[in-house]
Amino acid sequence: MRLFIVLLLLGSTTFLAAQPNCEAYKYFGDELKYKACKAAEKRAGYYQFSRRYQEALDEAIAIDSTFAFAYRAKSTAYLKSGDFLEWKYLMDKAVKFDPTAQLDYRGWCRYQFFRDYQGAIDDIELLDSLVEYDIGHSVNGDYHLHIARALCYKALGKKELAIEIIEGQVQDSTYFVGIYDFLHLGVLYLETEQYDKALTAFARQEQENDLAELHYYRALVHKATSDAEAYQGELRIAKNLYQEGRKMFDPYVEQMDKIFLSTIEKALVAER
Repeated sequence: MRLFIVLLLLGSTTFLAAQPNCEAYKYFGDELKYKACKAAEKRAGYYQFSRRYQEALDEAIAIDSTFAFAYRAKSTAYLKSGDFLEWKYLMDKAVKFDPTAQLDYRGWCRYQFFRDYQGAIDDIELLDSLVEYDIGHSVNGDYHLHIARALCYKALGKKELAIEIIEGQVQDSTYFVGIYDFLHLGVLYLETEQYDKALTAFARQEQENDLAELHYYRALVHKATSDAEAYQGELRIAKNLYQEGRKMFDPYVEQMDKIFLSTIEKALVAER
């Protein structure tokens, strides 16, 4: 029954942030949210920064001041424009009125855009405590939220806990491995001087998604274990992959453990 309700609320839509299926509110007898939802639909076809887009959401909120989706949809324009105070005000409203549907987004944004690591952890762990189903992935799909939580712990200096979380996630037989999961796990092993485990993780990353970053960090493992030939070879592979565009990518921010071509080239020059 829970799955049916979730699917009915989300519906099939091209709207940003999973515009709810308005008919679901009518089905469950919530006429106020149905009317607010229909008002929110009027923004379709308009740019997020446009007056018409924002007015449609304002109309929805005027109809039902607890319609969380409208606050979240309004917040996106402020996030993109750099008005983070207004974004947080709106997202706090969204979370207040529908925490299980909005904590994932607020938590991910806290990590991705603000480097508010503790805030992201708090949101993700609160969400996990409120639901019995899998809490899911980041908005961009790159990370499961538990992987994001682990990276937050790493940023706060709790690397062993970060390793424990990622290990637990990737060992779950029902989990589909993310595009960077084993890269981050390998780097954590490298940083905690568990070199054999790092090499194993990087080999798995290579199978899942070969990247310049994994070869750069694998080179560092070889450097730490005094294998100069393997070190240089991995650096050359990293440079080639980077130039081919096979590297970590996020259009908005610099990801954790991302490297740059200049870093690889500097390491190659130092070895000449």
